[in-house]
Amino acid sequence: MARMPRPPRPTPASPLVSHREAPAVAPSAPQKRLDVFANPSPGRDYTLQFHVPEFTCLCPLTGQPDFAQFTIEVVPDKQCIELKSLKLYLWSYRDEGAFHEKVTNEILDDLVAAVKPRFARIAARWNVRGGIGTNIVAEYRKKGWKGTAVTPAAGPSLPTITG
Repeated sequence: MARMPRPPRPTPASPLVSHREAPAVAPSAPQKRLDVFANPSPGRDYTLQFHVPEFTCLCPLTGQPDFAQFTIEVVPDKQCIELKSLKLYLWSYRDEGAFHEKVTNEILDDLVAAVKPRFARIAARWNVRGGIGTNIVAEYRKKGWKGTAVTPAAGPSLPTITG
């Protein structure tokens, strides 16, 4: 069987080499702020479900990266979370050292403080570290909210909200 010839290597004069300069200010950067907008259907209970397949932070003891997949469920009240701000907020943990339990609960606390939802849940599935995988589920329920059963749409198998 004949070998395919190798493509030529890029050279500074080659059109395959990018000469684009990095912007002075990155178009997106991590932030600790969560932005909100008015709930378009405040008279109805419905679930917002966010899947975060690539969450990272650092182990506070070794400095090695920890990886997790989050599912965040929110029954909004008067406000909803703006997705790009959520992405940038979660990105801000990339260089922070924290235990799984602290990160999961801190994210829920910050989300509740920003959005003031009727209900919120974070299910965090942390990748194996030291031979042990960790799942953490943290919930918030607004005082007095009875809520009807709210079942998430198709997605990973997680606990469902029951009123």
